[in-house]
Amino acid sequence: MRDPDKPQQIIDAAVRVFARTGYYNSRVSDIAREAGIASGTIYLYFRTKDDILVTLFRHKMAEWVASVRKEVAGEPEPIAKIRKIVRLHFKVIEENPELGEVVQVELRQGQKFFRGASAREVSAYFDVIQAVLEEGIAAGRIRRDLHVKIATKMLFGAMDQLATSWVLGKRAYRLTDAADAVATIFLKGVSSDGV
Repeated sequence: MRDPDKPQQIIDAAVRVFARTGYYNSRVSDIAREAGIASGTIYLYFRTKDDILVTLFRHKMAEWVASVRKEVAGEPEPIAKIRKIVRLHFKVIEENPELGEVVQVELRQGQKFFRGASAREVSAYFDVIQAVLEEGIAAGRIRRDLHVKIATKMLFGAMDQLATSWVLGKRAYRLTDAADAVATIFLKGVSSDGV
């Protein structure tokens, strides 16, 4: 009989193992040991180590998108929503450095992962950002000629790059301290004359 809590236990153990030793250097037996279960038990829930990684990403990303949607729904103003998205993005990485290591570094080792397995989940996050930008345009708070799809990817790219630099670096600063600057640069641009 399958234990409904076991997949989450395995995923949580996999995050710790992948962060500590890297995805390619990790074995299913390492994950089992970390989870406190027999190696064979993992195969009742996951076919392969790749399956664990993909499931981990899909599960964590679905949780993340739901959380961001809920948080921004409580914010009445579109500009404040953008700032909140950036703050939340950095906060989740800062508060979960092992997960940050896996998401920002280990997942990117395989190009096929980003071409296929994660497309739906990343698109859901882009949809949240895009919806906020469209709301801002409709409210007259964001310029009407904005290319929303490009702006969405730019904001995500900025957040993603800073998070990756923090994860790969010495983490000598708080990532969340950069949130306001990132949001302001995105919202105001870098030109002094508004060009």
